[in-house]
Amino acid sequence: MNAHGADGAPVESVTVVRNADVVTARQMVRTMAQQAGLSLVHQTKLVTAASELGRNMILYGRGGVIRGRITAQDGRRGVWVEFQDEGPGIDDVDLAMTDGWTSGGGMGLGLSGARRLVDEFDLETGRQGTTVRVIKWNR
Repeated sequence: MNAHGADGAPVESVTVVRNADVVTARQMVRTMAQQAGLSLVHQTKLVTAASELGRNMILYGRGGVIRGRITAQDGRRGVWVEFQDEGPGIDDVDLAMTDGWTSGGGMGLGLSGARRLVDEFDLETGRQGTTVRVIKWNR
């Protein structure tokens, strides 16, 4: 990916291999949400989703990269965040997106909970890893 997104906004990234990196990524996402003018409630939802997805990258995907940028479309601003790992992928996406289901010891709210917290959610997975892209729009 280029240093700028499709609409020219700079892309920032954090390499995630341990929990401290998820904290750094959360801070990056919160700063972007503030700059995009998201309300405190929407900032919190986006940061919570980023935290869940970042932890999933460590637990299931062997770490990866979180990229984010401010985006704009149809006169509104938002934050686009991508979570990309090179783990084994998700065998059954429908099952993994089911509330309460977990392949580990968690509460089973990571993917499905993150999807509910954002406005747009896209997941691609395969043997070469998983990529989740989310957008939270300023309302």
